[in-house]
Amino acid sequence: MKLWHCAGARSLRPLWALEEMGLDYELEILPFPPRMFKKEYLGVNSLGTVPFLQDGDTCMTESSAICQYLVDRYQRYDFGLKPEHPQYGAYLNWLHHADATLTFPQTITMRYYYLEPSPEKQAVGDDYAKWFIARLRRLDGHLEHHDYLVDDRFTVADIAVGYALYLACALHLDERFQPRTRAYLERLKARPAFGRADAKGEPLVLPARG
Repeated sequence: MKLWHCAGARSLRPLWALEEMGLDYELEILPFPPRMFKKEYLGVNSLGTVPFLQDGDTCMTESSAICQYLVDRYQRYDFGLKPEHPQYGAYLNWLHHADATLTFPQTITMRYYYLEPSPEKQAVGDDYAKWFIARLRRLDGHLEHHDYLVDDRFTVADIAVGYALYLACALHLDERFQPRTRAYLERLKARPAFGRADAKGEPLVLPARG
């Protein structure tokens, strides 16, 4: 397997999963955003986005889907749930909630705060930041009674959601986290596999906004 990755980007999800599972992989670290700073990467992935995973004839670009693929393809159900599990629907929902509901508004905020700043666009970025915080409501409520998202154990669903919280810290949105949500993120970050994955490449550091 080969994974193309930018430090701090959504590709951290599959990289973290690979480290948790101990699977063999090759890693290529790119500058962010690669479509601007390494244009030859467009020959690999025409979208110019990360992650990009190549596993034999399989090529994938969606971070949460790659995590699900690794569990199913390599039968690593110690990090996921089988379809017959009673919480399988909740497991899939958290996996896709992580990107569609929690990460998406942050990518707009990042773009308009840091990549294409203007007073008008920054106002839109503020709206999407508020959207993200509001969408944490379901996670905040769940964590009131659970340490992890499903089956009372760590799964790739936690990787997917954990990355969304990690990105929020880079965007300086974490000051609005509920204490239990912050504690959940710290629990995830304490995992050795997260530390190994996060250490690959230059750290994502964005300046605080006044």
